[in-house]
Amino acid sequence: MDVSVAMWGLTIGGLCALIAADFFIGGRKPHEVSLKEAGIWTAVWVALAALFGLGLLVFAGGQPSGEFFAGFITEKSLSVDNLFVFVLIMAKFAVPTVYQQRVLMVGVLIALVLRAVFIAAGAAIISTFAWVFYIFGAFLIWTAWKLIQEARADEEETEFEENRLLKAVGKRFPSTDGYHGTQLFIVENGKRLMTPMLIVMLAIGTTDVLFALDSIPAIFGLTQDPYIVFTANAFALMGLRQLYFLIGGLLKKLVHLSYGLSIILGFIGVKLVLHALHESGAHVPEISIPVSLGVICAVLAVTTATSLYASGKQAPAEAGNGESRLRDKDSADV
Repeated sequence: MDVSVAMWGLTIGGLCALIAADFFIGGRKPHEVSLKEAGIWTAVWVALAALFGLGLLVFAGGQPSGEFFAGFITEKSLSVDNLFVFVLIMAKFAVPTVYQQRVLMVGVLIALVLRAVFIAAGAAIISTFAWVFYIFGAFLIWTAWKLIQEARADEEETEFEENRLLKAVGKRFPSTDGYHGTQLFIVENGKRLMTPMLIVMLAIGTTDVLFALDSIPAIFGLTQDPYIVFTANAFALMGLRQLYFLIGGLLKKLVHLSYGLSIILGFIGVKLVLHALHESGAHVPEISIPVSLGVICAVLAVTTATSLYASGKQAPAEAGNGESRLRDKDSADV
């Protein structure tokens, strides 16, 4: 897909306008986000992504449109996994509920800028070295296996660990113990101090870079067009703040999400390896975008259904165990 500099400028300008509208309409004043508000804005961002994909269908054809939708759905599903870590970060830094949306907004913007750098670097490497598809494919297959191992381990207690950047910032810049509204810095006793608000924003933004290590190769497995890769990432990330508040309480019920994501990453990894072999001249079948889109949607649908079913069976069992423990305690007291 041949995209001019002017089109890049219009796209980035349009995305910036949407982000500004999101901020001034829903995120300018700190407040607790209701399920209704989160649901409306989530629907708006999904609708905007759908309209963009349909625009590609009309003006660029079915192939770019299919690649965008496959990339968007993949990035969106992978971003849901990010929300687990975001919940841990919010708890680690004890972020008040009214400030969480501001933290997520700025953190997601930091993540979007960093991902743009990753995408530019990835596109440059792919255009120069075709063999990098082997590395991307092998990495995704390894990541898929790692996700399965982690899911089988069923670790109940997980804690967020600060990365090196956050530790360096914390050592170099003195900070306050408490929050001061949405301020990032305050002056106290003549000293300029950093607030936890800035630290948690950096935590959200930089932690997402770790997720980009598998999500960027994954979307390059679906399309090698930098424009589609960037826009799919942008639309997936920009609705992440509202999705956090919408399904925050449902995250624990998605017990099979890691298995679903591992299947998707493994599938795309195999697709990348087949593409690399094809580029090398080997006579191997290539997986088309419609097939990729169908597999991704089917895996997500099955994963969600089995997760909700398993969670529904687990809840009564846990309630029964709780009642048994209470009865045992009462008997012991008597």
